[in-house]
Amino acid sequence: MRVVGGELKGRTIKTCEGPGYRPATMKVRESVFSMLQARGVDFPSVRVIDLFAGSGSLGIECLSRGAPEVWFVEKAPKAAALIRENLKNLGVSRGRVVAKDLFKVLEQPPQRPFDLLFIDPPYGKGLLAPALEMALNKGWAAKGGIIVAEVETSVRPPETGPLAELELLTDREYGQTRIIVWRI
Repeated sequence: MRVVGGELKGRTIKTCEGPGYRPATMKVRESVFSMLQARGVDFPSVRVIDLFAGSGSLGIECLSRGAPEVWFVEKAPKAAALIRENLKNLGVSRGRVVAKDLFKVLEQPPQRPFDLLFIDPPYGKGLLAPALEMALNKGWAAKGGIIVAEVETSVRPPETGPLAELELLTDREYGQTRIIVWRI
């Protein structure tokens, strides 16, 4: 897989293989970052967190575009090690890999909230709403920030609860993938 934009454009990142791993495709990443740019995201001024990070491709794209700090939360030891390897191979030191269960991480509020949250939960487990509700309740998301969810097409933006109160910016399908973008 290759980085699609920024200073690392064209550089290779390794991805995990096996059940449950489905890194964001180049087309999806290009679309996501086009959406973010169109909504005025200034990457050199945003703190980013990549929840259920997997290979870390979305967070790495942010680093490539100048994000000063990106956290990658990934509990699978193999995937967390791969993110660390990718960051080392790319010569990037602004990434922090948190190799813990996401829900354990979200139990405590952060020192500072994040401006951009990516969430790509495992398909079919119903983790989008509980993870985002916990992140919002514990102050992980900055006021005015943006949340980008990558989920299966059968998942719809919630119509009730805290997520329904967010400003829905876009909801698009790409094959078996749905991208939902909210402003906080």
